[in-house]
Amino acid sequence: MTRRLVLILGDQLTPGISSLLGGDKSRDVILMAEVAAEAAYADHHKQKLALVFAAMRHFAQELRQAGWQVDYRKLTEGLPDLESALADAIAAHDPETVVITEPGEWRLWDTMQGWEARLHRPILIRDDSRFLCSRDAFANWAADRKTLVMEHFYRVMRRQTGLLMQEDQPAGGVWNLDAENRNPPRDSLFLPAPPTGADDPVTAEVLDMVEAQFPDHFGRLRPFHWQVTRAGAEAARDAFLRDALPDFGRYQDAMLADRPFMYHSLLSPYLNLGLLDPLDLCRRAEAEWQAGRAPLNAVEGFIRQIIGWREYVRGVYWLKMPDYAAMNVLGAERPLPGFYWTGETNMRCLSQVIGQTLDTAYAHHIQRLMITGTYALLIGADPVAVHRWYLGVYADAYEWVELPNTLGMSQYADGGLLGTKPYAASANYIDKMSDYCGGCAFDPKRRTGPDACPWNALYWDFIARHEDRWAQNHRMKVIVQSWRRKPKAEQKALREAAAAHLAALQPYGG
Repeated sequence: MTRRLVLILGDQLTPGISSLLGGDKSRDVILMAEVAAEAAYADHHKQKLALVFAAMRHFAQELRQAGWQVDYRKLTEGLPDLESALADAIAAHDPETVVITEPGEWRLWDTMQGWEARLHRPILIRDDSRFLCSRDAFANWAADRKTLVMEHFYRVMRRQTGLLMQEDQPAGGVWNLDAENRNPPRDSLFLPAPPTGADDPVTAEVLDMVEAQFPDHFGRLRPFHWQVTRAGAEAARDAFLRDALPDFGRYQDAMLADRPFMYHSLLSPYLNLGLLDPLDLCRRAEAEWQAGRAPLNAVEGFIRQIIGWREYVRGVYWLKMPDYAAMNVLGAERPLPGFYWTGETNMRCLSQVIGQTLDTAYAHHIQRLMITGTYALLIGADPVAVHRWYLGVYADAYEWVELPNTLGMSQYADGGLLGTKPYAASANYIDKMSDYCGGCAFDPKRRTGPDACPWNALYWDFIARHEDRWAQNHRMKVIVQSWRRKPKAEQKALREAAAAHLAALQPYGG
């Protein structure tokens, strides 16, 4: 009789995952399953599907080489969901108990609560120790706080890990060097070579399978841009630390046309799959600063994204779910425009960011926040629809990290839980932080008229629609006052221009 059946999910590709602790390789069986429900519950980008399936298959090989017995079920076997796969494996192996590391998404966690009764086996769900702050620890930190300020949490994590600390003080004397990380782009920047994807028989088989099984899903499958093994992820890590980290900080908010990757690491998919360890990655980045190969502002900014923001949004997700997913304090209801699925728009900034997303399943954080996210905010797009889009199209998107970033930070649907002000901006921001406006059909400096950039009228229309709310926000009061000082004729012209733009938008398939 099998002692334990260990279910490993597609984003738990870590040899030291908690579900394997105390295992007996001679009597335990590991179950891994590609199932239709997980592949199709969102409009997942084809490259995202291929990345996950290929990485799962390679991890199964890694486990077998380490001496584990692995029962691997491919998508073509037709298992509809994880519960069906588990029931099938229980019937085949008759285990004494089932062991699982807690899932990253609430919907799976909720489903798992009924498995013991339905599958007639003890189900042991262990904490996911790959995160530096457990769900309970975050809840304790948040318990008596009126506001959940990420910066305060980040300082706790710096002290806990010792990263960039000199005794009890931050290296360099300050905790946050974000003010040094906002340089606009220069077209003459010498950028690292773009990454190349995996090219092996397992990955080739998966690519063919994804193309056959998901022909209508979002995105272009080839060329495939991602690594699918631990060794490949580690090589990508080393290349980033060597070639891009030194300039990551100063240009992390910059955007250049046809330069999708800039100095960004592209490591978040590997972190979220479990192919890289977050603390190890941060220590390696810290070592680059200690060796004088990367400046403090770059290393601090990179580490903050991992032990600060990544851990923080996971904590918020588990603290506030399931109600958080339906929040919509601005009452936004507009469908996303159809060009979010095609990239076909004469607004060059959106065409660039959506186009590269179609090609690569990737956009960096400012492209997501200040281009596709801000535009959706300004037009009053339904935040749940925006969340569903982000969840599907990006290779690193899992609900625990994507939902708070989208619904909270990007769309302000949580009323300011994650951000003290909405991330709204006019064309001036895009013109400053990118070269997208060059060659665009619209003039970023014009507010109304046939060649005026739509962002400008949309921005002021957004302020006007929620004027009373923003007048009560200490970070938005000045903008509301600026709106109120505008002549009535100018206000009218701006709102009419916004209304005309909104009326012309067509939803997907429309």
